[in-house]
Amino acid sequence: MSPSTKDVDFELKPSSVTEKNAAEDVFGDEADHEIQYKTLSWQFVAAIMIAEIVSNGMLTLPNAMAVVGIVPSLVLTIFLGVFALYTAKLLIDFKMNHPEVHNMGDAGYIIFGPIGREILSGGTIIFAVFAIGSEILSGQLALSVLSNNGLCATALLAIFAVATFLLSLPRTLGGLTWLGLLSAVFITICGILAMIGAGVNPIADRVVVAAVPTTFYEAFLAITGPVFSYAGKMKTSTSKFFILISEMKKPEDAMKAAWVLQGFSTIFYVIFSVVIYVYIGSTVASSALLSLPPVWSKITFAIGMINFLMQVPSFKPTVLSVLMLRSSGALYGHTAAKLVFFRFFRYSRHVHSHTPLGWAVWITLCFAATAAAFLLATGVPIFSYLTGITASLFASWYTYGIAGFFWLHDTFYLKGGSHALRRRWVGTTMASSTVLAGAFICVAGTYVSIKLIADAYRDGLVGRPFTC
Repeated sequence: MSPSTKDVDFELKPSSVTEKNAAEDVFGDEADHEIQYKTLSWQFVAAIMIAEIVSNGMLTLPNAMAVVGIVPSLVLTIFLGVFALYTAKLLIDFKMNHPEVHNMGDAGYIIFGPIGREILSGGTIIFAVFAIGSEILSGQLALSVLSNNGLCATALLAIFAVATFLLSLPRTLGGLTWLGLLSAVFITICGILAMIGAGVNPIADRVVVAAVPTTFYEAFLAITGPVFSYAGKMKTSTSKFFILISEMKKPEDAMKAAWVLQGFSTIFYVIFSVVIYVYIGSTVASSALLSLPPVWSKITFAIGMINFLMQVPSFKPTVLSVLMLRSSGALYGHTAAKLVFFRFFRYSRHVHSHTPLGWAVWITLCFAATAAAFLLATGVPIFSYLTGITASLFASWYTYGIAGFFWLHDTFYLKGGSHALRRRWVGTTMASSTVLAGAFICVAGTYVSIKLIADAYRDGLVGRPFTC
């Protein structure tokens, strides 16, 4: 690499001129670097993603089952588990074909050019900030339950915001390994204890049905739980996936993590949602932990506290609770900061060395992401509803739709153009259907979210900013 390009932004090549064999790994040879990024094993990637999406289903799926019934909910949960594994395969293949891709902006540039990079990079940052805000709201709820509302809600939000900021500071994801493993263990224990608590304290007159007649609005509002639960899948939206795979010691092992992740999470989703729904019935709340007796609720919240530092539930315990989107809080702060940091310093000494400028910019970026999330969460009364819109606009594409574009792009440019698309008509059909699914979730989810905001104002459910 010439000295003149050492400290400037790395420019990816457009898809039409990219040579697969000439692509350069994001971090290159790290043997002599002070900061080494490629330290993650596939087992750790699986564990941290299990922690994330298991908490997603644990909090939302029983309520979705109460709205649509056991049979439709189970069919959808299992289908989405298989679908998530399929889209994970498409994403991993794209990363393997383009090792220079580090984040969603890089992928956007390869597929859509400079405008695509700016739009997808901006979407990643907006999505991350809203996710962090949702995480501190979930932490505030947990602390309120544990303290019997003993402190002002804004103070509790600040406590969790500080914890999230501190946890996002390690420069590499390997620095978060211990927290990811603890998170996976504790959220599993939390789920088991919740099932025990529901089993020993069943609701006497509970209603349990196989299927529930409902409207499109109510049904889609309910299924956003399982839909966005799998938004965590292999990468908690594509933005984090690319960063995780980039920091794996052996990126080619990523599919092993995907198999473990989807197998464990789908089985856990099915067992947990059925047990909770059968013992609590149609009155189960979202979060499901709020439906347990007070003692059991406090126990499970306390056990899950470590995971809540890593997870991002957007809580609106009334009308929006089923539209919760969760991704890891500390990891999302880390993701947003790293995207901007690499945009400034990619392939410069500040990435691989402990320079004062590098650390100053890194800390500033982590702080800015968390501070923006805190101000939005406390100062915007409809923040939780806006998170639903953010989930619909970005998670629908980052998790589902964009994977189809990845397959179509690589098949066209790397496999033989339009002839390859026609020859591989099954794959083309599935990829195109994935794009359409993302578009449907985006449009329908945005409609539902906007209607929720209108209903909240009509019913007087919108509070005031910066209040306890």
